[in-house]
Amino acid sequence: MRARVILAGLGLALSLSAAGNALAGELIVSAASSLNDAFKAMAQAYQDQNPADGVVLNFAASDVLLQQIVSGAPADVFASADQVAMDKAVAQQAVAPASRHDFAGNQLVLIVPRDSVLPIARLDDLMQPALRRIAYGNPAFVPVGRYAQAALEKAGLWKAVSAKGVMAQNVRQSLDYVARGEVDAGFVFATDAAMMPDKVHVVLRLPASAAAPITYPIAVTSRSTNAAAAARFIAYVRSDAGQAILARYGFLPPASVRP
Repeated sequence: MRARVILAGLGLALSLSAAGNALAGELIVSAASSLNDAFKAMAQAYQDQNPADGVVLNFAASDVLLQQIVSGAPADVFASADQVAMDKAVAQQAVAPASRHDFAGNQLVLIVPRDSVLPIARLDDLMQPALRRIAYGNPAFVPVGRYAQAALEKAGLWKAVSAKGVMAQNVRQSLDYVARGEVDAGFVFATDAAMMPDKVHVVLRLPASAAAPITYPIAVTSRSTNAAAAARFIAYVRSDAGQAILARYGFLPPASVRP
């Protein structure tokens, strides 16, 4: 049995319909877009050890997932790419606070198309006239966009860079914009950049001190109809086996990215 994937990026209505088709007893995991590849492997490894627990994976921007959950979409586990989205989930009583745990860390990077010759070594190099279009997730609902905005605000560059901004619906869309050469540069997570080493090049890695440390929290949803399996899945994600899978896809232990 293999994990099933819901393509939530097509919109809330379609996501609700797709999630509603999950079989009774299946574990529905709503996870940030940047976790796509790692959680596909995680779900399969988890099911190998827990064959009675079928897993349905639902990927989208963290705040979009939260909107789905609050609107009544079936979900048992919520895994966010930042603390802001999870804080909102707690405030809106969408998750069980006691089940919340940090399980991974990441790094914000600036990427360019693989064949780019633009000289970029610092954030203020984004001001050069030849660099006209910069992709990043919409800060209103995409964690990587919030991290990018925080780093640029700290450097005093947000107003100028946002004037060149091309906002993406999630981090993978930002990655795709750069990979296809539709923009001159883009902000993504290091784990996303690693998915396309033949199409994008990392020109700048921003330290945790550049903005907030990038940590991923996970929790059982308040309306979970399969809370026992949800707790088992979270325990597996945090186990040595689960952490090894995340490390294979470039994620860091959450403690390693904290100041």
